[in-house]
Amino acid sequence: MALIVSLVRSSRWLLPIALLTSLISGFGNAALVALINQALGASTAKLAELGVRFVALGLLVLATRVLSQTLFMYLGQRTKATLRMRTIRRIAAASYAHLEQCGAARPLGILTQDLDTVVVFFISLPSIAMQGAVIAGCLIYLGMLSWPILLFAVVTIGIGALGFHLVNARALVHLRGSRHREDDLVRQFRALFDGAKELKLHRARREAFVDVELAPHVEAVRVQRTRGYVLYAAAASWGSLVLFAFVGLTIFVLARFFDASAHVMSGYALVFLYLIMPVEGLLSALPTLSSARVAFERIEQLDDVLPPDDEARADTRSSFTSVVLDGVTHRYFREKENGFFRVGPVNYTFRPGEIVYLTGGNGSGKTTLAKLLVGLYAPEEGRILLDGKPVDASSLETYRQLFSVVFSDFHLFDSLLGLPAGSEHAAQALLVELQLDHKVSIVDGAFSTLDLSQGQRKRLALLVACLEDRPFYVFDEWAADQDPVFKDVFYRRLLPGLKANGKTVLVITHDDRYFDLADRSIKLDSGQTVGDNSPATSVSTVSAS
Repeated sequence: MALIVSLVRSSRWLLPIALLTSLISGFGNAALVALINQALGASTAKLAELGVRFVALGLLVLATRVLSQTLFMYLGQRTKATLRMRTIRRIAAASYAHLEQCGAARPLGILTQDLDTVVVFFISLPSIAMQGAVIAGCLIYLGMLSWPILLFAVVTIGIGALGFHLVNARALVHLRGSRHREDDLVRQFRALFDGAKELKLHRARREAFVDVELAPHVEAVRVQRTRGYVLYAAAASWGSLVLFAFVGLTIFVLARFFDASAHVMSGYALVFLYLIMPVEGLLSALPTLSSARVAFERIEQLDDVLPPDDEARADTRSSFTSVVLDGVTHRYFREKENGFFRVGPVNYTFRPGEIVYLTGGNGSGKTTLAKLLVGLYAPEEGRILLDGKPVDASSLETYRQLFSVVFSDFHLFDSLLGLPAGSEHAAQALLVELQLDHKVSIVDGAFSTLDLSQGQRKRLALLVACLEDRPFYVFDEWAADQDPVFKDVFYRRLLPGLKANGKTVLVITHDDRYFDLADRSIKLDSGQTVGDNSPATSVSTVSAS
């Protein structure tokens, strides 16, 4: 896996040292068993020397174990932070269309549960490495006692590993399936909060949502994950069964067949008894490896689901002479109609210092057209011209910086992120003008609260848009949640003020009482232009200018 290889390379010397100390600790444990077996048949004079070696080896085992655990914990947290920032940057760099298609549930699951699984994997690594080293060291010691019996042990381990692999593969299928189901669960869990008002006001809907929508998915995850872990337990039990069978055959059959001495027999008995715990510990830790494997797969798959937008570094432009939509079309799938909805082709020209109203019924394509205009969607046909030049992948990011937008489903950040210097002072003045100064203040570049009504939150979003001071403003149903007083302020004071400053303003609205205030208006119906009182300016003329 390319992601794992990249992480190993980035760890540099830490991962090799952590693995080396784990192996030293494991082989040291095996050496302690050999010392104990030697001490059982040693003379009194020899015991003192063996005792000193035992203490020194014990201290080495303890020190290397603590060091390896510390290094792996550090690597686990560093890897989690690295992968988290990698995923965050991947999400931030993805195109808006791909973000819409992907949804939030899967990336959120990766940023939380899958990354925690990776940390657990790193925490388990020292134990896995040490137990593996203990097993290897004990097998080497067994070979020193009797190599024919060691060969039999290797064959037995091979049989056990084959059986474990077959069962483990099936368990991995269930584990992958349960993680995919959990993505759907996260999406539905969010509905408990997003739809809390509606659920509280409709008991039958609430009970149906919990019992019909959520409960079956919760049960399906439980069943699938339980099957996976039961199979893991069966695989571990198979490994233990094979080990005990090997112990019995060796002590009661092979030792007599090869005429092993009492010293060899006691060594085998001691080693076998000591091996039981490391083998069971290693087998029980293997589900952690499988879970981590699934987590790494999901992180890598996100790269395919969210390919990065082809963005060049954006230049800031404070003005333009024209923005032209030349035969632009866009279509998307509507689940309710079980078919595609198409916007366009549209041919519009926008110039500085004008107010344009975009009207039409619900579902007519107004917001989709706005997303096309500001560069969130790429036209499937046609082109966008900025000052007569086509907007392509290399200039798209610069083009987007022309716009300041307040969508109907806007998100309000609690801080004045990325705004020009001096914005805090201007924001204080705007808070007074928007009659929000009694509710909100600005402290260290952040709003003191966002616990406001929807209309008040929209006023804060308008404040942020004004502070951005872009040449082109788009307001999507901004006045829908405002009282009559602020509607009047918006249409009669704020919009004319933007126009007076040379700004272009596109207003998506249903407020027909203010239609006469627009320089021109465009009406959409089912994605098509049915009314446009724009001045007769041809696209070809603008393109050639």
